[in-house]
Amino acid sequence: MYEPFWGLKTKPFEHRADPAFYYSSETHQGAMLKLRYAVESRRHAALLAGGAGLGKTLLIDMLKRQFQAEISPMVSIVYPQMPAAQLLQYIAEELHSATANGDAADGDAANGNAVADTEAAPSIVGSIRRITQMLRRNAQEGRHAVIVVDEGQRLPENGALETLRLLLNLEDNGAPLFTLLLLGQPTLLPALDRMPELDERLGVKCLLRPFSFDETSQYIGHRLHAAGAQRQIFAPPAIEAIHYLTQGSPRRINRLCDLALLVGFAEERDTLGCEQVESVADELMAVVPD
Repeated sequence: MYEPFWGLKTKPFEHRADPAFYYSSETHQGAMLKLRYAVESRRHAALLAGGAGLGKTLLIDMLKRQFQAEISPMVSIVYPQMPAAQLLQYIAEELHSATANGDAADGDAANGNAVADTEAAPSIVGSIRRITQMLRRNAQEGRHAVIVVDEGQRLPENGALETLRLLLNLEDNGAPLFTLLLLGQPTLLPALDRMPELDERLGVKCLLRPFSFDETSQYIGHRLHAAGAQRQIFAPPAIEAIHYLTQGSPRRINRLCDLALLVGFAEERDTLGCEQVESVADELMAVVPD
C-alpha cells in the first residue's frame, strides 16, 4: 500500500528469511559462527537463548541456507509441549517426511501419515526404534541430521527436556546420530543448570542480546536499502526514538517502523520524525478499557 509513496519496491520490515534483508549484528554473527561449528563438528547439542523477538528463529532459518547436502535432514519442532510418546512420534514423522524423496517416497510418507492417523498412537519404544533406524541409515549415507526445538523454555513443564536428553544417547560408534539445536528464552537457563547431564552435552551456548543504538540505526538503514529506498525516510531523532521505544528488539522495530511508514503515507509526510514515531508507539501500546 505505502511502498510507491516512499519509493520502495517492497515492504522493508516484514518478518522474512530473505538473505537480502538479513542484518548480521555482532551478537547474531557470533551465534551463527558457534551454531555452525556445533553442527559441522557434529556435537550432541547446542543452545541458542534470547528474549522474545530477538531473532532466534530467523537466525536458524539463515543458518539452514549455509549447510551443504551432508547436513540433512533438518527438522523443526515449534510446539514442544507434548507428552513424551507424542513428542517422539512427531520427531519420527518429521524425520520420515524430510528424508522422503521422489513421488514414490512422497506416497510412502502420505501413507505413513494416514496409518498414523487411523491407528493407535505408537509406543515410545516403537517411535525410538523408527528414529534410530532412520538416523543410522542417514549417517550411513554420509549425512548428519539436525533437530531444532523452539520454545525450549516450555520443555521442563511436562518432562520433554528429559526425553530429548535421553534421545541424545543415540550414537553410532560413539558419534552422535544428530545434533539438537535448543532454542528458548533465558528462563530455560535455570532448568539446564538443574540438569547437568544435559548441560554438559551442549557443545556451545549462545545468548542473543538486543541491538545497540548503532545496530538499530544500521538495521533500519539496511532494511530500507534492501527494499529500494533512495532517500532518507526516518530522521535521526526518529531513529533515536525507535531504539528507545523498542529497546533494540528487532521484532518491535519491525512492527513500529512498518506502522510508522503507513501513518506517514496516510499523512503524506516527506520524512518521519520523532513525533510520528512516538504517536505510533502510543497506539501500539494503547489498551482498550473494559
